[in-house]
Amino acid sequence: MAPVTAVIVGAGHRGQGYGQYALEHPDLFQIVGVAEPTEVRRQRVVQNHDVPEAHTFESWEAAAAVPKFADVAMITTQDQMHKAPAVAFAKLGYHILLEKPMAVTAADCRAIAEACEANGVMLCVCHVLRYSPVNQRLRQLVADGTIGALKNISHTEPVGYFHFAHSFVRGNWRREDESSFALMAKCVHDVDLIRWWFGGIKCTGVSSFGSLSEFHSKRKPAQAAARCLDCPLQDSCTYSAKRIYMEKGWFASHITDNARDPHEVEKAVREGPYGRCVWQCDNDVADNQVVSFQFEGGETATLSMIAFTEKLCQRETTFYGTEGQLRCYDSSTIEHFDFGTQQRPLLRCLLSDNLTDGPTFVDL
Repeated sequence: MAPVTAVIVGAGHRGQGYGQYALEHPDLFQIVGVAEPTEVRRQRVVQNHDVPEAHTFESWEAAAAVPKFADVAMITTQDQMHKAPAVAFAKLGYHILLEKPMAVTAADCRAIAEACEANGVMLCVCHVLRYSPVNQRLRQLVADGTIGALKNISHTEPVGYFHFAHSFVRGNWRREDESSFALMAKCVHDVDLIRWWFGGIKCTGVSSFGSLSEFHSKRKPAQAAARCLDCPLQDSCTYSAKRIYMEKGWFASHITDNARDPHEVEKAVREGPYGRCVWQCDNDVADNQVVSFQFEGGETATLSMIAFTEKLCQRETTFYGTEGQLRCYDSSTIEHFDFGTQQRPLLRCLLSDNLTDGPTFVDL
């Protein structure tokens, strides 16, 4: 079978990240086009995938103005920019691989779905956590009745203190009017997982509480300056941009396209949005939120999104069933406690380098 071909629409970290699969498995997947307004990102895709000039565009509109030349359009633009290119490429006959969230309004989601249905193309939203071997195994264990009837899921998304400051205080997802609310941007994966783990049964009720509790002007230290490199606290502040980007190197590639050059990183911190004091930004999304779900059979679930964590997006989940519990606290280990036997076996996921082998689970 010929490899699937794709055009990347939005060559940021997600677009280039999905493109990496083509470099690792060119017999299965190939990038043959790119639409990206930032030249250095566009040229990086061109060089990495040998994209011809005829399929290199500065905008998605330009790419959609030529006849179809690939199987798939990978829409990896910013959240509020999903609908228009997804609809346009669907009308051209491209299958759509759409970065989450699908869109930021229900109306836009419906428009995308309707365009794909009307043109007979596939639509896949990148809820990639469904494909994690551990998450798939959890679902299978529930379906097999390993813990009896599943009654409750307790799920936590620990965002990570510096990650939240980067993305949701200083970064692209800091304001609801420019992107979406934090739960949509960060935890749409998790909401999808909870419903999927329950086997698609109908959710009948939702309640949610959250707030912007920390990253606002009332919490600003008295000595803090507007920018980190001008601040007397730059060497001691937990959220110092100097410490995060220049010393630790965390997320440096997200603030400049030339993160290998320390001068470029310093320039981005000194002049760009990521060098601002976290207590003096224009952010308005919640930094702490909890959601409760009730399902049609009386089952319940809770989702907690927390900014102030050591772990970085290493979800923690506990399943409570009538005959036992399942607990997953990293990306490879499941702890099972059986009420009847009082045994507590551990399952460890082992991944093979061979795609056709798939993951295996062994008892520890």
